Amino acid sequence: MESNNSDIGKESHGDSAFENVPRAPDVPIYAVMVAYKEDTSPVKLNLGMGVYRSEEGKPHLPNVVRQAEQLLVNDLSTDKEYLPITGIVQFNKLSAKLIFGADSPAIKENRVITVQCVSGSGSLRIGADFLAKHYHQPTLYLSQPTYQNHLSVFTAAGLAMKTYRYYDPNTHGLDFQGMLEDLGAASFGSIVLLQVCGHNPTGVDPTPEQWEQIRQLMRLKGLFPFFDCAYQGFVTNLDADVLPVRLFIADGGECLVAQSYSKIMGLYGERVGTLSIVCKTSDVASSIESQLKLIIRPLYSNPPIHGASIVTAILKDREMYSQWAAELKVMTDRIASLRQQLYNALLDRGTPGDWSHITRQVGMYTLTGLNAEQVAFMTKEYHIYMSSDGRMNMAGLSSKTIPYLVDGIHAAVTLV
Repeated sequence: MESNNSDIGKESHGDSAFENVPRAPDVPIYAVMVAYKEDTSPVKLNLGMGVYRSEEGKPHLPNVVRQAEQLLVNDLSTDKEYLPITGIVQFNKLSAKLIFGADSPAIKENRVITVQCVSGSGSLRIGADFLAKHYHQPTLYLSQPTYQNHLSVFTAAGLAMKTYRYYDPNTHGLDFQGMLEDLGAASFGSIVLLQVCGHNPTGVDPTPEQWEQIRQLMRLKGLFPFFDCAYQGFVTNLDADVLPVRLFIADGGECLVAQSYSKIMGLYGERVGTLSIVCKTSDVASSIESQLKLIIRPLYSNPPIHGASIVTAILKDREMYSQWAAELKVMTDRIASLRQQLYNALLDRGTPGDWSHITRQVGMYTLTGLNAEQVAFMTKEYHIYMSSDGRMNMAGLSSKTIPYLVDGIHAAVTLV
């Protein structure tokens, strides 16, 4: 017995049970964020992480969000009890109306089931898990390129990944013909992920007429739409930006929609989002809700309360809603202005190349056309940080920093 005890003691102080676990590569965008924070240069510029910054380069929280949060703090009747598995009921209803429209027939006919999730990525994952378990076709098509986390989310759920052409690097615009050809060749019933507006990372969106052609083709081919809506109101306005979703809802077909409030309300760290599933009948919607509960329960049991309560307070109050829409419009207009300022500055500097795509692209991001070597040069020599694919967060710029950025771009394209 003594010998056995001695052996046990040696084993407990020996090598780790996890010593053969390989080190995973850093997540690229977070590696950029860490490198930026460790940089001590007074002129450093972060255009990587997708967050909106003020003209002074500071984190921005809309005034109406601060007001709503203060109201919640002062309301002594509020509590921190567990939410239902599917979240705050009123939050879900208001979120559905925001995307589908208050007069949506699908909502009136109880064909929409909406559940509160952990922001956009969490909403995508719940939707992916649901499709992997209950949908007959395991293949999902992503745009080429797409948001970096999309591949990880859907692969982790067990879906098979394919891509459709989307961005044309020669024109810095939409490869619409290639997109139609690839979707037309997709297997019947395949899932297609569609970014609603402000496409990440390209800043390139189809026109309303192109969206209608996409809808007709997908319905003809029996392709199942899964919308990712992270930037509603960040391109044009709250209604115009979700036209693609409403086109697909109007034809009576089914779809999934993942929604995030991170960008549009500045609630990045609160992780507020929803997953909506539009169904053929209310009975199907009820059955789907029961299955979504079974997916959510073993993951995080029920969602967090604070951020969703802020959103609910804003969406349910007409005056606060109007104030939010107005503040969002100011942010959107400022991004458009920054695009024009950057284009003009590059033109004035005589920087080689055609930079007109900066003003043609929309939303938070622009795919600059800079390659990985040029980005690395700008980081080393100018302390300017962005994704290695040349994606730039326009909302991280200001009128003050544009001249310095132009210096870096000009040097990169002329020297590298």
